[in-house]
Amino acid sequence: MKKVGILGGTFDPPHTGHLIVANLIREELSLDEIWFVPTYDSPHKDSVETNSYHRYEMTKLAIADNKFFKVIDWELKQSNKSYTINTMKHFKNKYPNTEFYFIIGADMVEYLPKWESIETLLELMTFVGVNREGFSMESNYPIIKKRIPNIFISSSYIRKRKTNNQSIRYLVSDDVHSYIKEFNLYENK
Repeated sequence: MKKVGILGGTFDPPHTGHLIVANLIREELSLDEIWFVPTYDSPHKDSVETNSYHRYEMTKLAIADNKFFKVIDWELKQSNKSYTINTMKHFKNKYPNTEFYFIIGADMVEYLPKWESIETLLELMTFVGVNREGFSMESNYPIIKKRIPNIFISSSYIRKRKTNNQSIRYLVSDDVHSYIKEFNLYENK
């Protein structure tokens, strides 16, 4: 049976922290692939800074040099708020012989009781929680807990730096950095 890790998010922009987490978890759990699944509109965030086309293109660029990483645009094509339950039902129907591992930060581990159809989700996949500064990984739900090096990079931090005309070099891949510059993303408007 194929084992696939799912890393969902807005990827606004995708950064090196996403890549580090994906790579470490893939190796630690011996996963065959990691699928990056950009959301159209996250139910956990009020709005997304950048349109879905740019976020998808940046994610493709960010993962291009890793043969174990794929970007899946299914949620983007739904054109509405993305709920994990809908995505996972789709993936399980389309790939019935695949075990799915949904990778979340400790901030989302704490939020699990509020997830849409959490009990059904637990039947469709296994949650993998990774530590995040300031959040607990304690949960009443069964999750695989993985400790990784603390990564203090976030998309909001990158957007803020870019808005303030500060360097984001090394926080994102060179290709993503070039893309952001080419399309003047996150500029102070």
